[in-house]
Amino acid sequence: MTENGVYVYAFVPEAGALPADMVGVGSPPAPLRLVGEGRVTAVVSNAPPQLRARRRDLMAHQEVLLRLSDRGPVLPMRFGAIAPDEESVRAQLTGSQAEHLATLSHLEGGVEINLKALPAQNALAAVVAEEKNVRRLREAVRRRPDYEANVRLGEAVATALSRRAADAGKKVLHRLTPMARAVATGPEVHGCALNVSFLVDRSESDAFRATAQRFADAHRAHVELRVAGPLPCYSFVSSRNLRPSVAGS
Repeated sequence: MTENGVYVYAFVPEAGALPADMVGVGSPPAPLRLVGEGRVTAVVSNAPPQLRARRRDLMAHQEVLLRLSDRGPVLPMRFGAIAPDEESVRAQLTGSQAEHLATLSHLEGGVEINLKALPAQNALAAVVAEEKNVRRLREAVRRRPDYEANVRLGEAVATALSRRAADAGKKVLHRLTPMARAVATGPEVHGCALNVSFLVDRSESDAFRATAQRFADAHRAHVELRVAGPLPCYSFVSSRNLRPSVAGS
């Protein structure tokens, strides 16, 4: 047993040696090693003391997952997953091997791309031109400017921006879903009309992003699209059988 436990990055199919320059979290960065049981292998390192979500360690965790995904399918663990010892990791691999193998098969050749739809920036002119209620309130403010009229105008603009972003989000979701193997709705994000992830064939990820960009360019007055990826497939891995404790919990 290591002093601070075993840090678990991911589960992968039976793997050969890891690249020598691949290192993990901690300062200095911890060497990685493989813990295998049956047909599934865990990528781990010694857990550093007093692990916290520092940018350096978050980036190191992400880099390990991205490099692993270049080699094959990966069941990624969230940052801070720690098991007490290697025996616990092996027990997890043994007890959930069938589920892990099924998920790895599903993820083979795939990457995650996340899309967020937000109200368009600098779109006031378009909102005034296209939204009758906003135009009416703006004229009222010009005729009789007062606090309450300005508040009503501001609320109408915010409502229109949010609605336009939501409508555009539905359209882009309809456009992109046929290009993906699977779609997963993400957690609600303040100010965000849509937060969704797509499981996409790695070979199609550039075409997927290009399609999203063309939509964004054509709908700038309605929505701001933020596209992130390729990413590790967090959104398409069930946490039911991934149980190392989380640092700080």
